[in-house]
Amino acid sequence: MSERTDERLERAFDKRTATALGKLGLTTVGDLLGHYPRRYADPGALTDIAALEVGEHVTILARVEQATVRAMRNRKGALMEVVVTDGSSRLSLTFFGKHRGSLYNHEKRLVPGAKGLFTGTVGLYRGTRQLTHPDFTLMGEESDLDSDEALLEHATKPIPIYPAAAGIPSWKVQGALRVVLDTLADADVPDPVPDEVRERQGLPGRAAALRSLHRPATLEEAYRARHRMRFEEAFVLQAALAQRRARTAAEDATARPPLPAGQTGILADFDASLPFTLTDGQREVGEEIADELARPRPMHRLLQGEVGSGKTVVALRAMLQVVDAGGQAALLAPTEVLAAQHARTLRTLLGPLADAGTLFGAGRTGTSTQVALLTGSLGAKARKEALLRAASGEAGIVVGTHALLSEQVQFADLGLVVVDEQHRFGVEQRDALRAKGRVSPHLLVMTATPIPRTVAMTVFGDLETSSLTQVPAGRAGITTVAVPAGNVRWTDRTWARVREEVDAGRRAYVVCARIHPDEEPAPGSGAGSGSSAGRTGRAAARDFDDVPEFLDPGDPGGPGGPGTAGAADRPPLRAVLEVAEELRGRPELAGIEIGVLHGQLPADQKDAAMAAFASGETPVLVSTTVVEVGVDVPEATAMVIFDADRFGISQLHQLRGRVGRGSDPGLCLLVSDAEPGTPAHARLEAMTQTTDGFKLANLDLELRSEGDVLGAAQSGRASSLRLLRVVKDAGLIEEARTAAADVVAASPDLTEFPELAAAIRAQLDEDQEEFLERT
Repeated sequence: MSERTDERLERAFDKRTATALGKLGLTTVGDLLGHYPRRYADPGALTDIAALEVGEHVTILARVEQATVRAMRNRKGALMEVVVTDGSSRLSLTFFGKHRGSLYNHEKRLVPGAKGLFTGTVGLYRGTRQLTHPDFTLMGEESDLDSDEALLEHATKPIPIYPAAAGIPSWKVQGALRVVLDTLADADVPDPVPDEVRERQGLPGRAAALRSLHRPATLEEAYRARHRMRFEEAFVLQAALAQRRARTAAEDATARPPLPAGQTGILADFDASLPFTLTDGQREVGEEIADELARPRPMHRLLQGEVGSGKTVVALRAMLQVVDAGGQAALLAPTEVLAAQHARTLRTLLGPLADAGTLFGAGRTGTSTQVALLTGSLGAKARKEALLRAASGEAGIVVGTHALLSEQVQFADLGLVVVDEQHRFGVEQRDALRAKGRVSPHLLVMTATPIPRTVAMTVFGDLETSSLTQVPAGRAGITTVAVPAGNVRWTDRTWARVREEVDAGRRAYVVCARIHPDEEPAPGSGAGSGSSAGRTGRAAARDFDDVPEFLDPGDPGGPGGPGTAGAADRPPLRAVLEVAEELRGRPELAGIEIGVLHGQLPADQKDAAMAAFASGETPVLVSTTVVEVGVDVPEATAMVIFDADRFGISQLHQLRGRVGRGSDPGLCLLVSDAEPGTPAHARLEAMTQTTDGFKLANLDLELRSEGDVLGAAQSGRASSLRLLRVVKDAGLIEEARTAAADVVAASPDLTEFPELAAAIRAQLDEDQEEFLERT
């Protein structure tokens, strides 16, 4: 940064203006220059009023159609009602005054035919959209535009429309920027994109781009400037990730090669015992991982795959290779239910290979090892046994939740860390587990939520990526149907259909968003359920059960967002305890045991609930999203999800993946009151059209927006990237990635590119730096 861009706004402007800009989170001249226009208004084209959403803070360009002033009927004061139009649709503006004289200035200015910018929050009064006491400025009024040049800009050039707030409308932001830009020299704006990269990409310098962005002569000029700034954001981010990859490549790790040909180990015995054939994808990815584990540099790999694609078997084979090489593997899962499921699955897959033994010396029995489970709710005796098995090396595989991160947990020789459902963990938690190795252990990150390629290049840009797209043979597929909530005929048929599955010896899940009918659901992040925002440090020992993945408020289809009724207009979300009680009284399910599962149950009760469900003792299980990932009951063929429109596409896909895992076809019923034509309804329709997780992941990203491409997997906060869109800008991101790799290769510590190094520090906040430095 420079002295100019570091200058506090209190020095650049009067106190009143600086305070107003502070409402937008702007404190320096650099912040103000980085407050980019949301869009541009054409002085000759009025805003499409019909597209405005209730609750949205807007700035519109419109023409006054009529204006009236009258006395208030039921109380003292005067009311001015103004109707503005875009030529086809209309919007009401309402102003209140103590008496008619107090509205004289508005009455004189807001005359029919006047054109101007109006800003405020769209409200609804008796079915009519309106702005109450909006700020406004009229075209050609010198009182609001401080120079002939400003008048010319408003009359003939694109009008930048900025994110604004009460007391600081868009045109005041524009005026403040005009003051800054009039005195801004090129030298005041350090450029993080090196000259040779700019020339190769045909990009203008940063100062010129900022001028074109904030004061464009044409829309084409503005769009060229936006492209330049998008590239800069991608380039700075990719340079940071390239540095991270370079540092990882320089770390030491213990090589864990496969045993020599002809020497039998636990991996070979496991492969020989498998009752099925690995898919081509499983074999190919397994070879990639085996090769990396054999190197004296830590593997950093992301393993993503379709629901049911066999990631667990791939991960287990990697863990067994490490065990054969004298090391241990730790599998970190986000919930107790999932951790216990993983432990059961691994023991079942291993069979006699998991019966006993030690990793070291003559005490080792054949090729067997142990699988230990460590969770926060274990009793003292069970916990002590698990800790001893991990510390002695007797357990070659240790599965656990956040309890693994405790200082009391020690390993004899930790060689591989497998993190399941990475989006539920924060940086400190993952780092705490890796620190338990003598040297940096190898890292395998797994996610069952398919990630679009461009997101993988950004969120997981420091990891090599492997994808499993094949589903093992024998799966019969899943049919998904959207069911209208409140429709008696559909409701009766839903439970009759569940009865049919149970009568055929199968199982059914019923998923609700909360446990108790009188509790409020915890809002989740857009990037995934159980995001780590606020969950590092104190929350490190908590297991993330029952954290539904609601869309952020304001996201399409999210609670209170466009396309759904506001929270006050909707019936309350269905809860596990009330639904279970209701189902016990339904005639369609008479005689059927109804089980309950949620994160507040003690661990032994969770295990008992899952065991009863798996055995068929309670063939219907009413649960929270604690069953979202990893739970594997082949006999489960039906799932009913209440309030389905309140979940993200990725989470719905994960939930749906719990059924149809055996030879019988699956059925998923999405119960929702979303209205046709809304974004929420469109999401559910997409779920009924495809079971391709990669297609759904791209759609989910488009509907949700990216959030913070660095923090989405870590915090779910608002985006730190102002212009870059990882779906639309895929080609640009690839170009930036290549250019950044070349620059970092030439100067790994960026001493030759100080502006780029400074931009990395400025763009990444403290938590994001941890993400890059400690991942």
